[in-house]
Amino acid sequence: MKIGKVSNRRILKQTALVLVCMGAGWYLKGKLTPSMPMGMGQNSEPYVLIQGLEKADISTKQSYIGHVEAIKSVNIIPQISGYVEKVLFNEGSYVQEGDILFIIEQKRYLANVELRKAELQSAQANLVRAERDFKRQSQLSKQNYASKATFDTAESTYLQAKAAVAQAEANLDLAEIDLGYTEIKAPISGYIGKALVTEGNYVSSSAQNLARIVQTNPIRVAFSVSDKEYLNSKMFNMQNNSNNIRSEIILPNGDIIENHFQSRFTDNEINSDTATIAIYAEYKNDENLLIPGNYVDVRIGSKDSEETLLVPQEAVAQDEHGNYVMVVKDGIAEQRRVTLGKTIGTKQIVRSGLEEDDKVIVQGLQKVSNGTKVKAQLTTPEEENDRQENNKKDNKTQVEENHPVATAIQAPDVDVNSPVLNGNSESEQPTTMTEGE
Repeated sequence: MKIGKVSNRRILKQTALVLVCMGAGWYLKGKLTPSMPMGMGQNSEPYVLIQGLEKADISTKQSYIGHVEAIKSVNIIPQISGYVEKVLFNEGSYVQEGDILFIIEQKRYLANVELRKAELQSAQANLVRAERDFKRQSQLSKQNYASKATFDTAESTYLQAKAAVAQAEANLDLAEIDLGYTEIKAPISGYIGKALVTEGNYVSSSAQNLARIVQTNPIRVAFSVSDKEYLNSKMFNMQNNSNNIRSEIILPNGDIIENHFQSRFTDNEINSDTATIAIYAEYKNDENLLIPGNYVDVRIGSKDSEETLLVPQEAVAQDEHGNYVMVVKDGIAEQRRVTLGKTIGTKQIVRSGLEEDDKVIVQGLQKVSNGTKVKAQLTTPEEENDRQENNKKDNKTQVEENHPVATAIQAPDVDVNSPVLNGNSESEQPTTMTEGE
């Protein structure tokens, strides 16, 4: 018969492990149990953080997605054919109405003007001769010295000469117009884009685009409102001053432009698919922050602002009598009953009970009561937000980091899978003995 025998070494290790666990338990208990600081039983002044109140405009505003578009935009298209001789603008620059942008070869058109002038002079000379002959035949006809046929021929020649002069003048005008088209000028003031044709290229009087100019000041923002909102707005404008409108434009980077409508108009029908109607608002754009083709947020509300005080939510407490906050003045905590409004983010609207210069307790509220003398430190909303974020990151206790058992487990030279630590050493295998031993 074989009898299992546990080695003394294993018993000692298990006993040592139990003692270490007991010691760790007492260590954790001592660290986690709060100790009574010196002077706690005495009338010490509690430490609190205080924060000022914010003032904000809470007037009702409607928000819409707007599309920025140019009021005037022009594609520069040639009216004649020819080679581009010069490009006289800087791409992306601001051009004034009437500035010369392109010059197309002018020699052929100058020659055509000279030709038309010569044709006009020839026609005028023929007209002078025909007019003299007509007057002469007219006198002879009155005296019955010329036949009727001769007079009719002279009259016809005179009228044809007049028509030839008019035709020559029209041809000269067309030639001069074509010559004028060799200098392509800006039809509007605005920013010009990329030159789509450079010097030496042949252009024709077709749909070929040379460049594009867009007007940026003033500029238009288009957005759509529902049919219900449109009708409510129309009724409001009928009952109130229609100019009592303030608008804010929120740019894609978050910047806000406070601007007022210069003019606006609505589309002439409601979109039956979306039940909305388009509104086109014209804005000043002196700083050129509104770029045609961009999307912005448009907030529209009454021009009259409604400013109120905002208090941090962590400063508000409640008891059986209602809501209150603790205000610190001259180092003394004072309870204030407040009437609250709606919540805006992490702030609460205060309808009554506080003044603009009050400082409320945002941390340590549970330590004080009405009339308690406190040590107060002023903090800003940004500092308070940073503090809360840091508290979330520091949830790991110092006991976990400094405990000797945790330190030993995290030590790089300890093999937690060692057969010795797990009691699987070959030297610790139970020995066997026979009954006769």
